Amino acid sequence: MVPIQVTGDPSKRFNLVVLGDGYTTADMPKFRAHVDKHLNTLWTIEPFKTYRSYINVYAVEIPSAESGVSCDNQLSDPIRSTPLNMRFWSGCRTDGLQRLLIMDNNAALSYASLVQGTSNANRQILALANSDTYGGAGGTYATASGGNAMSALISPHEIGHSLGGLQDEYDYYQRGEPGGTYTGGEPSSLHHTLLTEQQMLDQKAKWWRWLGEPSEAGGTIGRYEGGLYYGKGVWRPSKHSIMKTLGYYYDQPGRERMTERISGKVNLVQDHTPTNEPVGDDRVLWVETMHPTGHELSVTWEVDGKVVSRARNLDLKSLKLKNGTHTVKATVTDPTDFVRDPAVRGSAALTQTRTWTVDTKVKTPKTDVPVDFGATTPTDKPVGAQDVVYAETTHPVAEVPHVRWQIDGRNVRGGERDLDLSKFDLAPGTHKVTARVGSKSREWTVDAVKPSTAYELSQATE
Repeated sequence: MVPIQVTGDPSKRFNLVVLGDGYTTADMPKFRAHVDKHLNTLWTIEPFKTYRSYINVYAVEIPSAESGVSCDNQLSDPIRSTPLNMRFWSGCRTDGLQRLLIMDNNAALSYASLVQGTSNANRQILALANSDTYGGAGGTYATASGGNAMSALISPHEIGHSLGGLQDEYDYYQRGEPGGTYTGGEPSSLHHTLLTEQQMLDQKAKWWRWLGEPSEAGGTIGRYEGGLYYGKGVWRPSKHSIMKTLGYYYDQPGRERMTERISGKVNLVQDHTPTNEPVGDDRVLWVETMHPTGHELSVTWEVDGKVVSRARNLDLKSLKLKNGTHTVKATVTDPTDFVRDPAVRGSAALTQTRTWTVDTKVKTPKTDVPVDFGATTPTDKPVGAQDVVYAETTHPVAEVPHVRWQIDGRNVRGGERDLDLSKFDLAPGTHKVTARVGSKSREWTVDAVKPSTAYELSQATE
């Protein structure tokens, strides 16, 4: 088991567990390269890009006695003995689809369970086959060929199935054979419908909140015929999305669902002042939240139903509460633009609360908690010029530690626990961000170098 990216305790994170099949001990460098390729692509695709900080990634290296997987790429190709028993052609079936790459789910589960702290509730399994053939599947767990030129785009499509419950938007089932006409009732899929745009608006149904918006997958969110393997009689939101055409992003309805599912695998409130017994009004209450890489979560404090603060800490002493008992509630909400459905926004995936009883008769014992950093954005790798860097602190009962921020040695105004780098329009190049609390400091390198690529045109064939 190899940790690839660890953003926090696996019991408090969404854990992506990547398994390999058909890789011998000698093939392991290839497996590691395949994992790297798939992840580098995944982090460019929203909402994985914004919520990368919610995700731990672990690779489980499973040496195979044979190199490669079964029925690759013809049914007549060998049946190989591999730990996950991965097979093309829907499992080497004569009536199967060549591109449908399946595996032994029980074996996959047993290997994924080697990652301590993960469970079906907080984990997504992705299995890569040692193959250059195009293929994958998105059932309970996701599979993809490791080395195909398109394979790093296959895996987010299949994760869209496994994690998001999204359906294929293909207008065919067998390549080269146009799909027929859909004749069923209104699909249960959130991104397929029989309704017209006006009916969606009138009924407030399906993707009505996104109609007319420029699609993240190109074009405009509207109503495009074809999907669920049918060419006619059913409609989807975008001409293209990753659920139809590799190389495109999730469109807004798909991205909203994936945001809900990723965030739903973690607790927005990671830690907080204990709530199991009354607290005094002579102390500080606190919450520690998740920290998306692209924006900050909002925190709202209420006392007896009245909003009193929007900070991460609440100094009860400053409120001068009347004698007696009071109810204090902290509400943490993700204000992401990726979500428009109030039911999703209000769900536990994007909104969580914690409640305390404050009794002015209770006296808080003095504790010696030194001012220091707690969890922070990892400092061992560069951050992006559009990222939000965060720094939690320890929690003395009588004070709120103040985090001071600098960019390239210059004092800047940041949030209480976050610094949104996108607000500073950093010049191309590298920069240094420093956070200080008390006598302690943390530093990050900011990579503001724009990406570049080179290409070479092949010679024209005759």
